[in-house]
Amino acid sequence: MTRAETAAWLAQRDDFCILSHCRPDGDTVGSTAALCLGLRKMGKKAYVLENPELSGKLQFLHEGLTKTAPEAGDTIVSVDVSARSRLLRGAEDLPVALRIDHHGVGESFADLELVDGDVAACGEIVYDLLVELGIGLDQQIGTALYVAVSTDTGCFRFANTTADTFKVAAACAATGAKLYPINQMLFDTNSLTKLKVQSWMVASARFFRDGKIALCAMPYAVEAEASPDDMDNVSGFLRSIEGVEICALIRETEGGVKLSVRAIPGYDASAVCARFGGGGHKGASGASFSMSLKEAEAAVEKVLLEMY
Repeated sequence: MTRAETAAWLAQRDDFCILSHCRPDGDTVGSTAALCLGLRKMGKKAYVLENPELSGKLQFLHEGLTKTAPEAGDTIVSVDVSARSRLLRGAEDLPVALRIDHHGVGESFADLELVDGDVAACGEIVYDLLVELGIGLDQQIGTALYVAVSTDTGCFRFANTTADTFKVAAACAATGAKLYPINQMLFDTNSLTKLKVQSWMVASARFFRDGKIALCAMPYAVEAEASPDDMDNVSGFLRSIEGVEICALIRETEGGVKLSVRAIPGYDASAVCARFGGGGHKGASGASFSMSLKEAEAAVEKVLLEMY
Protein backbone atom coordinates (compact mmCIF):
# COMPACT_ATOMS: atom_id res chain seq x y z
CA MET A 1 0.00 0.00 0.00
CA THR A 2 0.97 3.62 -0.35
CA ARG A 3 1.45 5.88 2.65
CA ALA A 4 -1.91 7.56 1.98
CA GLU A 5 -3.69 4.21 1.71
CA THR A 6 -2.04 2.96 4.88
CA ALA A 7 -2.94 6.11 6.80
CA ALA A 8 -6.58 5.79 5.70
CA TRP A 9 -6.58 2.13 6.76
CA LEU A 10 -5.21 3.01 10.19
CA ALA A 11 -7.77 5.80 10.61
CA GLN A 12 -10.61 3.33 10.06
CA ARG A 13 -9.58 1.14 13.02
CA ASP A 14 -9.58 1.73 16.76
CA ASP A 15 -7.66 -0.97 18.67
CA PHE A 16 -4.00 -1.71 17.90
CA CYS A 17 -1.26 -4.00 19.14
CA ILE A 18 2.12 -3.03 17.65
CA LEU A 19 4.99 -5.49 17.28
CA SER A 20 8.74 -4.83 17.21
CA HIS A 21 11.44 -7.31 16.18
CA CYS A 22 13.65 -9.68 18.16
CA ARG A 23 16.90 -8.23 19.53
CA PRO A 24 15.29 -4.78 19.17
CA ASP A 25 17.34 -1.84 17.95
CA GLY A 26 16.61 1.87 18.12
CA ASP A 27 14.64 1.93 14.87
CA THR A 28 12.08 -0.72 15.80
CA VAL A 29 11.77 0.60 19.37
CA GLY A 30 11.50 4.26 18.35
CA SER A 31 9.19 3.58 15.40
CA THR A 32 6.76 1.43 17.39
CA ALA A 33 6.68 4.03 20.16
CA ALA A 34 6.04 6.91 17.75
CA LEU A 35 3.25 5.05 15.93
CA CYS A 36 1.61 4.08 19.22
CA LEU A 37 1.79 7.63 20.56
CA GLY A 38 0.44 9.03 17.30
CA LEU A 39 -2.54 6.65 17.26
CA ARG A 40 -3.29 7.53 20.88
CA LYS A 41 -3.35 11.22 19.96
CA MET A 42 -6.11 10.33 17.50
CA GLY A 43 -8.12 8.76 20.32
CA LYS A 44 -7.26 5.19 19.36
CA LYS A 45 -6.53 2.40 21.84
CA ALA A 46 -2.96 1.47 21.00
CA TYR A 47 -0.25 -0.52 22.75
CA VAL A 48 3.18 -1.91 21.93
CA LEU A 49 3.58 -5.59 22.74
CA GLU A 50 6.17 -5.93 25.52
CA ASN A 51 9.51 -7.09 24.11
CA PRO A 52 11.42 -9.31 26.58
CA GLU A 53 14.74 -8.48 24.89
CA LEU A 54 14.40 -4.69 25.14
CA SER A 55 17.64 -3.22 26.48
CA GLY A 56 17.75 -0.93 29.47
CA LYS A 57 19.11 1.85 27.29
CA LEU A 58 15.93 2.01 25.20
CA GLN A 59 13.29 1.12 27.79
CA PHE A 60 12.31 4.74 28.35
CA LEU A 61 10.80 4.89 24.86
CA HIS A 62 8.21 2.19 25.63
CA GLU A 63 7.42 3.36 29.16
CA GLY A 64 3.65 3.45 29.63
CA LEU A 65 2.98 2.07 26.14
CA THR A 66 3.21 -1.71 26.51
CA LYS A 67 1.03 -4.70 27.31
CA THR A 68 1.97 -8.35 27.67
CA ALA A 69 -0.46 -9.93 25.18
CA PRO A 70 -2.85 -8.92 22.38
CA GLU A 71 -6.53 -8.64 23.18
CA ALA A 72 -9.47 -9.95 21.18
CA GLY A 73 -10.27 -7.52 18.38
CA ASP A 74 -6.81 -5.96 18.24
CA THR A 75 -5.43 -4.99 14.85
CA ILE A 76 -1.87 -6.30 14.88
CA VAL A 77 0.76 -4.16 13.15
CA SER A 78 4.46 -5.01 12.84
CA VAL A 79 7.04 -2.25 12.46
CA ASP A 80 10.59 -2.70 11.09
CA VAL A 81 10.23 -6.49 10.87
CA SER A 82 11.65 -8.08 7.72
CA ALA A 83 10.39 -11.65 8.23
CA ARG A 84 8.03 -13.58 10.51
CA SER A 85 11.03 -15.24 12.12
CA ARG A 86 12.27 -11.78 13.11
CA LEU A 87 9.18 -10.94 15.20
CA LEU A 88 9.79 -10.47 18.90
CA ARG A 89 10.04 -13.63 20.93
CA GLY A 90 6.63 -15.20 21.53
CA ALA A 91 4.87 -13.31 18.73
CA GLU A 92 5.97 -15.47 15.79
CA ASP A 93 2.49 -16.98 15.29
CA LEU A 94 0.36 -13.87 15.73
CA PRO A 95 -1.85 -12.86 12.76
CA VAL A 96 -0.23 -9.66 11.49
CA ALA A 97 -2.70 -7.47 9.62
CA LEU A 98 -0.22 -4.80 8.50
CA ARG A 99 3.55 -4.83 8.07
CA ILE A 100 5.35 -1.47 7.97
CA ASP A 101 8.97 -1.96 6.96
CA HIS A 102 11.98 -0.56 5.11
CA HIS A 103 13.84 -3.77 4.34
CA GLY A 104 13.85 -4.12 0.58
CA VAL A 105 14.85 -7.77 0.91
CA GLY A 106 12.19 -9.20 3.18
CA GLU A 107 9.42 -11.74 3.55
CA SER A 108 5.73 -11.11 2.98
CA PHE A 109 3.93 -12.39 6.07
CA ALA A 110 1.11 -9.88 6.71
CA ASP A 111 -2.29 -9.35 5.10
CA LEU A 112 -1.26 -5.86 3.97
CA GLU A 113 2.14 -4.21 3.64
CA LEU A 114 3.75 -0.80 3.38
CA VAL A 115 7.36 -1.47 2.49
CA ASP A 116 9.81 1.15 1.22
CA GLY A 117 13.37 -0.10 0.79
CA ASP A 118 14.66 3.32 -0.26
CA VAL A 119 14.43 4.99 3.16
CA ALA A 120 17.17 4.77 5.74
CA ALA A 121 14.95 3.91 8.69
CA CYS A 122 11.44 2.75 9.39
CA GLY A 123 11.11 5.91 11.46
CA GLU A 124 10.94 7.88 8.21
CA ILE A 125 7.90 5.88 7.10
CA VAL A 126 6.19 6.31 10.46
CA TYR A 127 6.87 10.05 10.30
CA ASP A 128 5.21 10.21 6.87
CA LEU A 129 2.20 8.28 8.18
CA LEU A 130 1.79 10.66 11.10
CA VAL A 131 1.88 13.60 8.68
CA GLU A 132 -0.73 11.87 6.46
CA LEU A 133 -2.93 11.36 9.52
CA GLY A 134 -2.62 15.01 10.50
CA ILE A 135 -0.94 14.17 13.81
CA GLY A 136 1.33 16.92 15.12
CA LEU A 137 4.64 15.81 16.57
CA ASP A 138 5.23 16.50 20.25
CA GLN A 139 8.46 16.12 22.19
CA GLN A 140 7.80 12.48 23.11
CA ILE A 141 7.09 11.47 19.51
CA GLY A 142 10.02 13.57 18.29
CA THR A 143 12.35 11.80 20.71
CA ALA A 144 11.16 8.36 19.59
CA LEU A 145 11.51 9.17 15.89
CA TYR A 146 14.94 10.74 16.39
CA VAL A 147 16.18 7.56 18.07
CA ALA A 148 14.75 5.58 15.15
CA VAL A 149 16.41 7.53 12.34
CA SER A 150 19.69 8.24 14.13
CA THR A 151 20.39 4.64 15.11
CA ASP A 152 19.74 3.15 11.68
CA THR A 153 22.05 5.71 10.08
CA GLY A 154 24.85 5.54 12.63
CA CYS A 155 24.06 9.08 13.72
CA PHE A 156 23.73 10.09 10.05
CA ARG A 157 27.13 8.71 9.04
CA PHE A 158 26.01 5.73 6.94
CA ALA A 159 25.52 5.77 3.16
CA ASN A 160 21.76 5.23 3.57
CA THR A 161 21.33 8.77 4.96
CA THR A 162 19.35 11.04 2.63
CA ALA A 163 17.91 14.54 2.57
CA ASP A 164 14.60 13.06 3.77
CA THR A 165 16.38 11.55 6.77
CA PHE A 166 17.62 15.00 7.76
CA LYS A 167 14.11 16.39 7.19
CA VAL A 168 12.71 13.96 9.74
CA ALA A 169 15.56 14.71 12.17
CA ALA A 170 14.90 18.43 11.81
CA ALA A 171 11.21 17.90 12.53
CA CYS A 172 12.18 15.96 15.65
CA ALA A 173 14.52 18.72 16.79
CA ALA A 174 11.72 21.26 16.31
CA THR A 175 9.63 19.43 18.94
CA GLY A 176 12.23 20.18 21.59
CA ALA A 177 13.60 16.64 21.68
CA LYS A 178 16.86 16.63 23.65
CA LEU A 179 19.27 15.53 20.94
CA TYR A 180 22.56 15.91 22.79
CA PRO A 181 21.82 13.48 25.66
CA ILE A 182 20.34 10.99 23.16
CA ASN A 183 23.46 11.15 20.99
CA GLN A 184 25.72 10.96 24.04
CA MET A 185 23.92 7.87 25.34
CA LEU A 186 23.63 6.04 22.01
CA PHE A 187 26.85 6.92 20.23
CA ASP A 188 29.43 8.35 22.63
CA THR A 189 29.30 6.18 25.75
CA ASN A 190 30.82 2.70 26.12
CA SER A 191 30.95 0.42 29.13
CA LEU A 192 34.26 -1.12 30.18
CA THR A 193 32.82 -4.55 29.29
CA LYS A 194 32.05 -3.41 25.75
CA LEU A 195 35.56 -2.05 25.33
CA LYS A 196 36.96 -5.40 26.50
CA VAL A 197 34.83 -7.22 23.92
CA GLN A 198 36.07 -4.86 21.21
CA SER A 199 39.65 -5.40 22.34
CA TRP A 200 39.16 -9.16 22.04
CA MET A 201 37.74 -8.68 18.53
CA VAL A 202 40.78 -6.68 17.40
CA ALA A 203 43.11 -9.37 18.69
CA SER A 204 41.09 -12.24 17.22
CA ALA A 205 39.92 -10.93 13.84
CA ARG A 206 41.43 -12.19 10.60
CA PHE A 207 41.86 -9.97 7.57
CA PHE A 208 41.80 -10.76 3.85
CA ARG A 209 42.22 -8.99 0.52
CA ASP A 210 44.83 -6.54 1.82
CA GLY A 211 42.74 -5.73 4.87
CA LYS A 212 39.51 -4.95 3.00
CA ILE A 213 37.69 -7.96 4.50
CA ALA A 214 37.55 -8.62 8.25
CA LEU A 215 36.18 -11.79 9.82
CA CYS A 216 35.76 -12.62 13.49
CA ALA A 217 34.27 -15.73 15.12
CA MET A 218 33.25 -15.05 18.73
CA PRO A 219 32.75 -17.92 21.21
CA TYR A 220 29.81 -17.48 23.55
CA ALA A 221 32.17 -17.20 26.53
CA VAL A 222 33.45 -13.83 25.27
CA GLU A 223 30.05 -12.17 25.63
CA ALA A 224 28.74 -14.29 28.49
CA GLU A 225 29.21 -11.49 31.01
CA ALA A 226 28.08 -8.74 28.64
CA SER A 227 24.63 -7.16 28.65
CA PRO A 228 22.57 -6.49 25.51
CA ASP A 229 23.64 -2.84 25.79
CA ASP A 230 27.30 -3.92 25.88
CA MET A 231 26.81 -5.85 22.63
CA ASP A 232 24.85 -3.09 20.91
CA ASN A 233 26.42 -2.13 17.56
CA VAL A 234 29.40 -4.43 18.17
CA SER A 235 28.70 -6.03 14.78
CA GLY A 236 29.96 -2.96 12.94
CA PHE A 237 33.01 -2.37 15.11
CA LEU A 238 35.49 -4.05 12.75
CA ARG A 239 34.21 -1.88 9.90
CA SER A 240 35.59 1.13 11.77
CA ILE A 241 39.15 -0.16 11.33
CA GLU A 242 41.01 1.75 8.64
CA GLY A 243 40.97 -0.09 5.33
CA VAL A 244 38.14 -2.51 6.19
CA GLU A 245 35.32 -2.32 3.66
CA ILE A 246 33.24 -5.34 4.63
CA CYS A 247 33.25 -7.23 7.92
CA ALA A 248 31.54 -10.31 9.27
CA LEU A 249 31.03 -11.18 12.91
CA ILE A 250 29.92 -14.71 13.81
CA ARG A 251 28.60 -15.07 17.36
CA GLU A 252 28.10 -18.46 18.96
CA THR A 253 24.59 -19.07 20.36
CA GLU A 254 22.93 -21.98 22.15
CA GLY A 255 21.37 -23.31 18.94
CA GLY A 256 24.05 -22.43 16.42
CA VAL A 257 25.46 -19.11 15.29
CA LYS A 258 24.38 -15.59 14.45
CA LEU A 259 26.06 -13.86 11.51
CA SER A 260 26.21 -10.08 11.15
CA VAL A 261 27.74 -8.42 8.09
CA ARG A 262 28.46 -4.71 7.64
CA ALA A 263 29.71 -3.12 4.42
CA ILE A 264 30.44 0.14 2.64
CA PRO A 265 28.84 0.99 -0.76
CA GLY A 266 30.12 -1.32 -3.46
CA TYR A 267 29.60 -4.42 -1.32
CA ASP A 268 26.35 -6.20 -0.56
CA ALA A 269 26.02 -7.50 3.00
CA SER A 270 22.54 -8.86 2.27
CA ALA A 271 23.87 -11.05 -0.56
CA VAL A 272 26.39 -12.60 1.83
CA CYS A 273 23.74 -13.28 4.46
CA ALA A 274 21.30 -14.61 1.87
CA ARG A 275 23.71 -17.50 1.32
CA PHE A 276 22.90 -18.52 4.92
CA GLY A 277 19.14 -17.92 4.80
CA GLY A 278 19.26 -14.34 6.09
CA GLY A 279 18.92 -10.86 4.64
CA GLY A 280 18.56 -7.18 5.38
CA HIS A 281 20.21 -4.20 3.70
CA LYS A 282 23.25 -3.90 1.45
CA GLY A 283 25.08 -2.09 4.23
CA ALA A 284 23.92 -4.19 7.17
CA SER A 285 22.48 -7.69 7.22
CA GLY A 286 22.25 -10.77 9.36
CA ALA A 287 21.45 -14.46 9.50
CA SER A 288 21.06 -17.20 12.09
CA PHE A 289 21.72 -20.84 11.31
CA SER A 290 22.64 -24.16 12.90
CA MET A 291 26.36 -24.88 12.61
CA SER A 292 29.33 -25.06 14.92
CA LEU A 293 31.35 -21.88 15.29
CA LYS A 294 34.35 -23.43 13.54
CA GLU A 295 32.22 -24.68 10.63
CA ALA A 296 30.47 -21.33 10.33
CA GLU A 297 33.75 -19.44 10.26
CA ALA A 298 35.03 -21.60 7.41
CA ALA A 299 31.76 -21.31 5.49
CA VAL A 300 31.52 -17.52 5.83
CA GLU A 301 35.19 -17.09 4.88
CA LYS A 302 34.59 -19.16 1.75
CA VAL A 303 31.56 -17.07 0.72
CA LEU A 304 33.32 -13.76 1.37
CA LEU A 305 36.35 -14.74 -0.69
CA GLU A 306 34.16 -16.13 -3.48
CA MET A 307 32.13 -12.92 -3.69
CA TYR A 308 34.90 -10.38 -3.04
